Amino acid sequence: MEQVQQRTNAAWIIIVASGVVAGLHIWKLAPALTVIQDELGFSLIFSGVLLGVVQVAGMAGGLAVSLLSEVISQRRTLILGLLLLVLGSTLGALSPSAPLLLATRILEGAGVIMATVMGPGLVRLHAPIRNLNMAVGWWAAYMGMATFIGVFSTALVLQHLSWHLWWGLLAFITLLPIPLILKFVAADRPSGSAALREAARRIAITARAPRVWISGLIFGCYTVQWMAVVGFLPTIYEEFGLDPVAGGLASAVIGGLNAVGAIICGGLLQRGVNGRTLLLTGFALMSLTSILTFAIDYPTELLLIQMVCVGFFSLAGATIPTTMTRVVVDLAPPGGSAPASMGLTQQIFNIGNFTGPMLLAATATLTGGWNATWWLTTFFALLGAALTLVLSRRNSPFATTR
Repeated sequence: MEQVQQRTNAAWIIIVASGVVAGLHIWKLAPALTVIQDELGFSLIFSGVLLGVVQVAGMAGGLAVSLLSEVISQRRTLILGLLLLVLGSTLGALSPSAPLLLATRILEGAGVIMATVMGPGLVRLHAPIRNLNMAVGWWAAYMGMATFIGVFSTALVLQHLSWHLWWGLLAFITLLPIPLILKFVAADRPSGSAALREAARRIAITARAPRVWISGLIFGCYTVQWMAVVGFLPTIYEEFGLDPVAGGLASAVIGGLNAVGAIICGGLLQRGVNGRTLLLTGFALMSLTSILTFAIDYPTELLLIQMVCVGFFSLAGATIPTTMTRVVVDLAPPGGSAPASMGLTQQIFNIGNFTGPMLLAATATLTGGWNATWWLTTFFALLGAALTLVLSRRNSPFATTR
């Protein structure tokens, strides 16, 4: 049950900032891949595994995190997630081998899922009603902001520091939001262990709701594309001959455009634009721009055109997480749980985050280059559009965004 909380702008801004900090641990890896690959020695496909494995906890633990939040509170779960990220990044800094680094990425994934499953619900609890759609838009932008900051700062820092030290510094940075959360984000009332059975019942009701599953699949059709394409951009640009800082900056700007798109989409939702229209437009533009990005074999002198195309891919794609983040908590059935609705959705779409980089890497490996990878992105864009039509067929949740 949603509780009445003190609603302040400071609270939701801190929650969004915490999401950005959590997202840094996903995106710190992409620009460091070639450095780590040279040091530890692994294949392109294993690089895809490293990029995606941080989502394993999200694939398996979305509902478990929702149950935990029902028992100990959403705020405490968010803080616990940040602490797990501190631990995972610290251990990652000390990793001497690829398998151990892989294990720490899984631990970081547990921290990410705890922080990001709690984010939308906490934003809804604490944002002033008049600013709710805007606050949700900023939350949906957290990954784009994390991509820009994480990719560019890592590319820049690795010119002067080892990746081991950078992992340690990021662990320290992750501690910084915790006192702000304790000060500005009011505590929500947990159900407590005595109500564990009731919390489990609400989650079970939510897990039986087909519309929540469909929302997760729509989200997954976006993440499988975006995570894969943006995750490998530093590698792609290195193959074009760009130095790490230039490639990192280009990748960071492209990832940051996703945050810009999310904020714009939040404003459009605030003005009453229908969510289904935004989703269908987003998937159509992702398909078109991915074809323009990969199907054409750009010479180096026309690389800027390719960057513009993939930039629009990232910008347009933001309509999907922004719209779905706004409606997914409203899809919890009567007697269900809003955190569980977000948890199950995130559990499903993290399958896309996990498999996307591996599918893209496998496609590039099998076809001998990146040019055929638009087949993958176009397939999932079409599937996402079809699922959007299914979700809006009866009792459309998109009416709640108007």
